[in-house]
Amino acid sequence: GILWFKVKAKGTPGHGSLPNMADNAIIRMNKVIAKLGNYKSQVSLIPTVKKFFEEIARQDPTLKEPFECLQTNPELSDQILDELSKTEPQLAEEIRPRLKMTLTPTIIHGGIKENVIPSECETVFDCRILPGQKSAQTIELIKELLSEVDPEKLVFERLQTQEPSESTAETPLYNTITRVLREFEPNCGVTPMLTTGGTDSRFFRKKGSVCYGFHPRYPEIAQGKIIKMEHGIDERISIKNLIFGTSVLYETVKNFMT
Repeated sequence: GILWFKVKAKGTPGHGSLPNMADNAIIRMNKVIAKLGNYKSQVSLIPTVKKFFEEIARQDPTLKEPFECLQTNPELSDQILDELSKTEPQLAEEIRPRLKMTLTPTIIHGGIKENVIPSECETVFDCRILPGQKSAQTIELIKELLSEVDPEKLVFERLQTQEPSESTAETPLYNTITRVLREFEPNCGVTPMLTTGGTDSRFFRKKGSVCYGFHPRYPEIAQGKIIKMEHGIDERISIKNLIFGTSVLYETVKNFMT
């Protein structure tokens, strides 16, 4: 789920050479970012992630122990994933945001001139919440955290919210996807996964539809590199994967509808 919000910190302006005679809004904002950035949110193990653990552990038995530990000792998730990252760094960092709400500062504005202490500074945060969590409750939590900084000189503004959602893997459509994939690649593993980004599926789920983010491709490029390419430099898909993905999607629709 998406929760984008802005925090504005207020202060009093002054000359840059006299820092103690002004109230620097950037310094106040630094405390806000530290407060929200250091918050340790609770682990929430949703059905899709549990299913992901089961399927991946079946494909790779070496992961059975850490995945079982994550489910039986969720309060130790950071330590477990830190240990897992020694051998599977990419997997560990992909799992982390799928267990907890995340709070990320993405835009910051403050100051107008090199020698002027700013009276205002604002930061935009990208907060992602998991299925089962509510944006209203998350906003109250954020405001509570901000109250520990300097509430009288902070302004909270909600920018956009979209409640989280998920579709179960126990459906005829999921079974069709699995069957078609194995027609193309008999030995491939099929597992559900929670995406950390927002998709248009949320609008269809509101109407009662089952929706999956399904984009089949061969692992020509390491997953870690693909993630860095998203919204980044040289984001692309190969011609081979374009043909493969289109073919799988076509056969999935044809099989499901007939």
